[in-house]
Amino acid sequence: MPVLALPFPVFDPVLISIGPLAIRWYALAYIVGILGGWFYARRILRSEPLWGGKPPLTVVDFDDFILWVTLGIILGGRLGYVLFYNPAYFAAHPIEVVQLWKGGMSFHGGFLGCVIAVIAFARHRGIPILSLGDVVCAVAPIGLFLGRIANFINAELWGRTTDMPWAFVFPGAGPLPRHPSQIYEATLEGIALLVVLAIMMRRGALQRPGTILGTFCLGYGIARTFCEFFREPDQQLGFLFGWLTMGMLLSLPLMIAGVALIAAARRPQRQA
Repeated sequence: MPVLALPFPVFDPVLISIGPLAIRWYALAYIVGILGGWFYARRILRSEPLWGGKPPLTVVDFDDFILWVTLGIILGGRLGYVLFYNPAYFAAHPIEVVQLWKGGMSFHGGFLGCVIAVIAFARHRGIPILSLGDVVCAVAPIGLFLGRIANFINAELWGRTTDMPWAFVFPGAGPLPRHPSQIYEATLEGIALLVVLAIMMRRGALQRPGTILGTFCLGYGIARTFCEFFREPDQQLGFLFGWLTMGMLLSLPLMIAGVALIAAARRPQRQA
């Protein structure tokens, strides 16, 4: 082991325990991420200069949408993990599908759940689908950042072995130091993507519906694919086709969709 390898600061995965009630870091990340995204979205919707006039949806619309998107994130994230990452195990243990406290959520499944929630709510309320999708994606990196930090605290989804001086020896991952891939993802998928989308909004991206949504899809896909080169693949899956991971494979259609959305948003008729 390299001399400069860092010992992992062991955290208790349970933040607060009151009798049978236990609040875990991962659950707190979801709660704070959704609340933080909600408040940021309200600020975006109150800023008419970002939209070049009156926004196509109201703060009240988004307030009502929060329950829809929360269900989309949780149900989609869990079902995505079950179907994409461990279908054989859950087929043999179906009761554990609903045991969310045992962990196991998929971003790509959660994203699909959000897409369904956006389409369903927008049709129900009679508001533009792409504009609602833009707002959701503009605030989504907040939750992604907090989720990856929670992964680090839980010492899960660790990176591949390395001799870099900032490597950690994760409990449960053997004696070799590993990349803190959770921190890489928190930085790129969370902070960097949040900043990029904020800059684009200030430059009028919300006035071209679908631009922020497409940029989020493309940006997340690139960031996730890059980080997958440092992240240890899920044990039950390993590498696909020699070097690919499931995260890379699922990010490919996301990036293609992002490019298509950005291209469509740039057309004059789309702006109109």
